Amino acid sequence: MEQVIIRKPHNIRKTSTREMIAYGTFFAFFLFGWIGNMTGATLPTILQDLHLSYSQAGTILFGISLGFFLATFLVGPLSDMIGKKAVIFISCGCFVVGILGFSSFSAFSVLTASMFFIGLALGSLEVGGNLIIVDLYPQNKGRYLNLLNFFYGVGSMLVPFYVGFLLSTAISWRTIYRSGLPLVVVLFVYFLLARYPLSISSAPTSAFDWKQVGKSAFSGDMPVFYFIMMLYVAAELGTGVWMVEFLQKAKAQSVMTSSLFLSLFFGMMTVGRFVGSFVVERIGYLKSMVFAALGAILCVAVGTFGPSSLAFVLPVSGLFYSIVFPTLTATVSELHQENIGTILGLLFTFSGLGGMLGPWLIGVLSDWTTIRLGFGIITLFCVIVCITLFWLMKQQTLAKTR
Repeated sequence: MEQVIIRKPHNIRKTSTREMIAYGTFFAFFLFGWIGNMTGATLPTILQDLHLSYSQAGTILFGISLGFFLATFLVGPLSDMIGKKAVIFISCGCFVVGILGFSSFSAFSVLTASMFFIGLALGSLEVGGNLIIVDLYPQNKGRYLNLLNFFYGVGSMLVPFYVGFLLSTAISWRTIYRSGLPLVVVLFVYFLLARYPLSISSAPTSAFDWKQVGKSAFSGDMPVFYFIMMLYVAAELGTGVWMVEFLQKAKAQSVMTSSLFLSLFFGMMTVGRFVGSFVVERIGYLKSMVFAALGAILCVAVGTFGPSSLAFVLPVSGLFYSIVFPTLTATVSELHQENIGTILGLLFTFSGLGGMLGPWLIGVLSDWTTIRLGFGIITLFCVIVCITLFWLMKQQTLAKTR
């Protein structure tokens, strides 16, 4: 009887600790969506205020994507060495440096460097958050990763409303950026006080075999997954960053209407990830992503090249974009059990590469041609993603029948 009384509170504490870390990770992804998507909502105002060209804007966006890219490359192995909570703390520090720099200076080089630090913060949150959820919920990870990204969608959906309203009341975009700092402090304090479950591998790993990791990371279909991730993120991030500018210039929408459409885009992503958290396990990971890519192609093509009356179709693409990233992450995490932090970090590195090249390429092409044609390259990204996913699904089907 005494053993039962002792063990019961112990088990309750483990469950509670797991949930507390999960709640903090959900908030981290809300912050990820909130700060990460301020850029797209404020971009037209920044271009006008600082007299920047599309190419210059693309270079600043390249800075944030380069930071994201480097973070995803480094944070995977780093999390295996120093633990995942430390990654969250690094992210918070980079947020503070980047936000203060971007909101305080006007020099092109300083703005780009500040965006680089914000990119480091976003990349650290991306990798750290996904790894924590994979740690906490090894079963049904596809469901919980989609749920994690649901909170990213909530932050992404709300921030255009917030930014559009404040800009319409003549509040500076610099003040809007600084308003994210209190949320960063809350995240830091929360994880400082939260205790990682002892039953889960939160600590650094002692044995780290780079040779074995290299073999695992590039075996089988892994290079194909990296390629898909890179092009998908180029499409999704390019859509989110350039949508407001595209709608204002190519579709003659107002600031409030274009901001509303961006909110609708992220709202659709939020709904899609919530629904996807229940659906992808039943339909299958690859099949779900093929259907999602087909839907994204239709929405982006019609919204970009169709008449202005059909511009509302463009934000609906968020519904189809929504499940690809978390479901692709779940697919890769099922293929590997050891050094998962490093392998997922490499996957996210390619997502960072896509995020770096996509928005930059749209900006450069828009300067060379028109904003419609520059934005239209997103359709090509989606087509290639769909074809590659379909090929991968067929290859795996053939392998099972042999």
